Amino acid sequence: MKPPLPEVIKPLPPVCPAEQVSDAELKKYAELIYARTGIRVSPQKKTLLSNRVRRRLRKTGIKGFEEYFAHLKKLTPADPEWDAFLQEITTHETYLFRDESHWTWFRTQFLAQCASEARAGRGTRKLRIWSAACSTGDEPATIACCIADAFSACSPWDVTILGTDIGVGALEQAKSAVFGERAMRLVPRDYSRRFFQQAKDARIWQARPVITDMLRFRQHNLMHAMRDGPFDVVFLKNVLIYFDTDSKRAVLENVRRAIRPGGLLVAGAAEGVSDLVRDFHRLQPWLYRRPE
Repeated sequence: MKPPLPEVIKPLPPVCPAEQVSDAELKKYAELIYARTGIRVSPQKKTLLSNRVRRRLRKTGIKGFEEYFAHLKKLTPADPEWDAFLQEITTHETYLFRDESHWTWFRTQFLAQCASEARAGRGTRKLRIWSAACSTGDEPATIACCIADAFSACSPWDVTILGTDIGVGALEQAKSAVFGERAMRLVPRDYSRRFFQQAKDARIWQARPVITDMLRFRQHNLMHAMRDGPFDVVFLKNVLIYFDTDSKRAVLENVRRAIRPGGLLVAGAAEGVSDLVRDFHRLQPWLYRRPE
């Protein structure tokens, strides 16, 4: 008689979180995100938040939404997992030369006037620009391209372009100054030839030193005061749409203090800041000057 076959013990199925965060969990996540970043997560973002948190559950092995929230709450903003979570819930869709009208103004008016004044012996040949919420560095690189082109025939300038973002991961990519084909699609052909080196993989472009030498990057939360400056121009685009009115006011006050008298603020056209910067002179729907 044959001995009985050993019982096959089937592994338990993996523990899966609920399809979505509950309303109570959504409220707790939203309050934590708002307290640390000023970004408002609306109830309409319930599915999006659930999907993004689920990615972190798979990465960390944490079992559920409630457990992951408890873990997040213990972390400091400098913790890699908090940064990874922040990367998941914020959008980094960006590319060089986004918003053509802004760059046309920057090249043909602002920089042209700077160069003209320098040739006439006026001005300091010094330029300080802040690209706030710069994500992966596409905007600072665009600024640097315009400046390199405008000042190529001038005596040397002292130029610093500071790019800041709340996300450490985005900043690491920005520091690499490497851009993909999609990010480069609007770059003028002459600029891509002069200011970038195409890699063996033709879909990858590396910014040349003429660009990277102007760039500096560091982490910064827009809800906190900026310790650098003052700046001649601040670019604050495509970020305030994530803030409520109170947060926008706080951010804009921090930005206002960082702009020198007579300096300029370039905002996104859909950011809704015109009623919140009443002490600035509105030059365009997206361009404001701080009074002297």
